[in-house]
Amino acid sequence: MKIEIISLKNLKIDTKLVQDFLFKQIKKEYGYGYIANFHQDIIKLKETYLDNNRNNFFIAINLKNNEIIASIAIREYDKNFKEFENLFSRFTTASIWRLFVDEEYRRLGIAKKLVKEVELFSKEKNYSQIYLHTHKTLDGALEFWTSQHYNISIDTENEFKTVHMVKNISTLNTALKYQSKISI
Repeated sequence: MKIEIISLKNLKIDTKLVQDFLFKQIKKEYGYGYIANFHQDIIKLKETYLDNNRNNFFIAINLKNNEIIASIAIREYDKNFKEFENLFSRFTTASIWRLFVDEEYRRLGIAKKLVKEVELFSKEKNYSQIYLHTHKTLDGALEFWTSQHYNISIDTENEFKTVHMVKNISTLNTALKYQSKISI
């Protein structure tokens, strides 16, 4: 199988197709649909990720049928978590959002390739670290992120089992370029 990882900034695609993919994945993983407090970035995909030079959104496409099979987004840190007050800044910290791989395509290395894309993009945009949060309720999520060298900064033990993670990318070697077309 051949897949291609593409920045939405470099692709003329109906954003509704991407939104449909994201909401389908959210329904599968979390069991619910659109929630205004959680999904404004999806509704405002262009404004959030494409109109800001320091943000981006990547998709993986199965070249055999042109189907979107995975996604990942990167943007300036914009959360107001009390625990991180004065610790993260939108100027130095990027945050990962919307990493989804359709279940039919998991365990093929696609997520790793997407993460490397956003790390390289972030380094090129002069971020020094990347923040993300995940949930222990998502099968394999915590293990995946630790395998990518993201460190737990806070394990909230809240009702959502949220884990906040961070990775220093200031020493990332940007000479390493990843191929956008991959054979799996």
